Amino acid sequence: MAGVSTVTTFRASAAVMAVCAVVAWLLAAAPQGTGQRDALWLIVHDSCVPNQLQSHDPEPCTKVDLDEGPEKGFAILKDIRGATQFLLIPTARISGIESRILQAPDVPNYFADAWEVRTYVNEALHRALPRDDIGLAINSAASRSQDQLHIHIDCIQPGVREALREQEASIGNRWALLDASFSGHRYEAMWVAGEHLGSNNPFRLLAEGFPGAAQDMGDWTLVVVGSSRANGAAGFVILADQINREGHDSAHGEELLDHTCHIATPAQPGI
Repeated sequence: MAGVSTVTTFRASAAVMAVCAVVAWLLAAAPQGTGQRDALWLIVHDSCVPNQLQSHDPEPCTKVDLDEGPEKGFAILKDIRGATQFLLIPTARISGIESRILQAPDVPNYFADAWEVRTYVNEALHRALPRDDIGLAINSAASRSQDQLHIHIDCIQPGVREALREQEASIGNRWALLDASFSGHRYEAMWVAGEHLGSNNPFRLLAEGFPGAAQDMGDWTLVVVGSSRANGAAGFVILADQINREGHDSAHGEELLDHTCHIATPAQPGI
């Protein structure tokens, strides 16, 4: 059985490498007129969705969900950076966090979908991480490289996890400035209870939570971190940060994720 397991793991690793190679080629081959900022859209729209519809094979994506149609579907793509990073990308054309589509009452909760597919991170690690170890992030319009909405799914920075645990008592169900900084940046934080995000849409919580945010969503970043409270309650800490040019803060929430996933590495004796 050990031999079979080794062969299966090797084949799975080879498949991931092959998909990453295809994605890297597609990113490099994106039309020069787009500045490659449409590369993710072209991968999903021109390859993943047609392959799913024609042959039930989402390659080069890992998954394409069209249960509610292309206008409300999403694709999961293995990012070429890191062993555990995946992207959730809508199959509808949505530019990014600034899109008014995301504030519509019937829009899918893409963050909820991203949380449910965090299992791909676990599969890449060959172990199940606690909810506190996984985060979802979307960058501001100014700090992203692609003009198709995509949510990063990966391990959280160990320091972020520890800071959120230390600040648990001050994180309630209303936005409040976190008494901690990450990479020199201060984030607003709020708590949402539940095993799943359900109807709690972070885009809407942000738009409704700050004066003027609904009109200037492109200046914000959102990060959702799984959380287990000291009393055992499951939920999420939602973090938001706004661009501060004078403070050299580009609202790049992805900085809270760790694409090398140190949080999954067991500590060595004496360290």
